[in-house]
Amino acid sequence: MSVPVLRGSFAPGTVAAGTQPLLVLLPSLGTTTALWDGVVARLRADAAGSRLRILRVDLPGHGASPVVTEPFTVAELADAVLAIVDEAGGGSFHLAGVSLGGTVALELAAAHPDRVRSLVDSCSGARIGTPEGWADRAASVRASGTASLVTGSAERWFAPGFLGADDGAGSRALHALVDIDDESYARCAEALAAFDRTADLPAVDVPTLLVSGEHDAVTTPASMQAMADAMPDAVHVELDGVSHLAVLEAPDAAADLLLGLLLRAETGVEASAAHARGMRTRRGVLGDAHVDRAIAGTTPETAAFQDFITRYAWGEVWSRPGLSRRERSIATLASLVTGGHEAELRMHVRAALRNGLSPDEISEVLLHTALYAGLPPVNSGLAIAREVFAEVAADEASDTAPDSADPAAEPTAPDQD
Repeated sequence: MSVPVLRGSFAPGTVAAGTQPLLVLLPSLGTTTALWDGVVARLRADAAGSRLRILRVDLPGHGASPVVTEPFTVAELADAVLAIVDEAGGGSFHLAGVSLGGTVALELAAAHPDRVRSLVDSCSGARIGTPEGWADRAASVRASGTASLVTGSAERWFAPGFLGADDGAGSRALHALVDIDDESYARCAEALAAFDRTADLPAVDVPTLLVSGEHDAVTTPASMQAMADAMPDAVHVELDGVSHLAVLEAPDAAADLLLGLLLRAETGVEASAAHARGMRTRRGVLGDAHVDRAIAGTTPETAAFQDFITRYAWGEVWSRPGLSRRERSIATLASLVTGGHEAELRMHVRAALRNGLSPDEISEVLLHTALYAGLPPVNSGLAIAREVFAEVAADEASDTAPDSADPAAEPTAPDQD
């Protein structure tokens, strides 16, 4: 077995490359990257879709990719796709494939989950057909060439009546089939014969869209639904009036579905980045010991709230560059005293010390707050501050880090900061 060399086409988006997600598009057996022309046109007409960097990759002996003579596996096709992605700048990417291209996309998501941000499999599967069927297809092509497949492909690829009504895209796809290298096609068929990722579907945990065609007898809507049911984050959509090449027959609908998934996945990536940023800030302000206790005390009822405060309070507001952490502590102390939030005040007096405020400065902040918040809340706040100062002094005297104080000194209410 060997990793084939693949080629394709790359198109940048409309804004600076560093801010553009990469979308990789893979065609089906017997077609070229032109299969995606209608989808790409639709994406480019959309404000969000126009920002995408789009890399279309041809299969071996198809379109721009060199012919092959040696056997290869779907896993090796996936490695070849990664190689061309790395040539285009690397990193993680969104991925969509049709039929054989869909199996390659699924293989990438299963074997390289760190690289795949979202997955669209159109008219594909974790296993397609039977080994015997693909062996027969390979033998037929070697004997009679890809031209012998045109009639059968027209029946499998397109819904009844499509070829007589379309703008020529279907006819062009069938003409392209004749130009595909016979041996390369046969090797692709043999790779499909050996492919089966059915048992691994529950572990493919990326945002996934599975698209089927109403008239597809190869990868049926029922088989695509079963595939979706086996995956943790997959949605199946059946397109009416189309067959195996749904993305060619209904490019606008396919593009809209694809873009919807990309936007959902990108939002998730942004949320993940905000969570990571928030956790760094939260630990820097409150200390590892406090945050570890809060995380350890998380329950199913409070998990969403913990994620919320980490992403928004710490990942967004506390991480903004407009104020220093020291200045944010001053604002926080004044707000907590004014609101009478004594449990959180205790926590943030300790945080203010970590952020560089001295006990005298904290007392000064509370004194100033008394002018506007009133005497009783500040009186309570000063009492809490004195207790925290004493706890921190005791910690330092015993050479113990401030955040390893007795958990009883921390608020018993759920951490809201």
